[in-house]
Amino acid sequence: MAQSIPLADLQAQYQVIGEEIDAAIRRVISKSSFILGPEVANFEQAFAAYCGAEHCAGVSSGTAALELALRAMGVGTGDEVITVAHTFIATAEAISAVGATPVFVDVDPHSYNLAPEAFAEAINARTRAVMPVHLYGQPADMTRINRIAREHGIRVIEDAAQAHGATWQGRRAGVLGDAACFSFYPGKNLGAYGDAGAVVTNQAEIVEQVRLLRNHGRRAKYLHEQIGFGERLDALQAAILGAKLPHLDDWIEARNRLAARYTSLLADLELELPQVAEEARHAWHLYVVRTPRRDEMLEHLHQHGIGAGVHYPIPLHLQPAYAELGYRKGDLPMTETVADTCLSLPLYPEMTEEQQDRVVQCIAEFVGQPERAA
Repeated sequence: MAQSIPLADLQAQYQVIGEEIDAAIRRVISKSSFILGPEVANFEQAFAAYCGAEHCAGVSSGTAALELALRAMGVGTGDEVITVAHTFIATAEAISAVGATPVFVDVDPHSYNLAPEAFAEAINARTRAVMPVHLYGQPADMTRINRIAREHGIRVIEDAAQAHGATWQGRRAGVLGDAACFSFYPGKNLGAYGDAGAVVTNQAEIVEQVRLLRNHGRRAKYLHEQIGFGERLDALQAAILGAKLPHLDDWIEARNRLAARYTSLLADLELELPQVAEEARHAWHLYVVRTPRRDEMLEHLHQHGIGAGVHYPIPLHLQPAYAELGYRKGDLPMTETVADTCLSLPLYPEMTEEQQDRVVQCIAEFVGQPERAA
């Protein structure tokens, strides 16, 4: 049997940049500066510059970034935050963690991102913020979302966990709202070797508050201005991310090339392929197709050693954790359709065309059109 093809291949990346990673780790260990310090500050400065933003605060995870950004904006008990249900649960967990209520709205049928018209309809007197998710690496329609938010005095927090380097109208994720929250989970386009995250913003008061909150509410060692948390970005992870950041644009370019090739090779098969908005530059964290035979196709790919996956099979409004909110099946029809039919294909910068051809061949055989492969 041919060698398996993973959904993502972190070993392949390390084989290319391993010496740079090892040097960064040795540098931190040799200085014994593990908590905050110059490595974190240097990465924050570099990542802010990469996003085109003025400020970046490194935190312990993407989930922490979302929660601390909400807290920094004063979102709390009694407030509502509008977001989507087709996302990882961290998006809504952060809202719940600050005492607010997530309000789930349906997604756009083309991008699967937050539908601006659904956002507008859900606004009420308790709405304090909107949290669009840049799903799979494509920014939401930030032009319309920001316009609606400004009209109602609502804060905008980008969930950019999958969108490192993506752009909307030429501006990178990170500067498309009041603040943006990134995850550096290992499998992300820019991934650490453990949990890590960041809040990026052009607003000094937001980043100052996040920096207080991430470090137990203190500026000096034993002077605590408020109740905070232990949610600092680890210096080892910051050093690793700093070593990877100069490669990010090349990796995104490779992802775009492979995504375009998938789209060409999969044309005319019984699949709904990704659509990219004219205003967007997709970062292609995931290449997601849709098929009503999703579970059968997934099993077929797995049987042939191809590591396809599903992001996300159960939308948040139907998760047991959010049963108390009272949503029912059918409330978000497009969201539910996407959840039932979406399939993520292997995609990573080091993927070879031969590997990609195998994936396409396997799909073509499943739909009964093997002559369409490669």
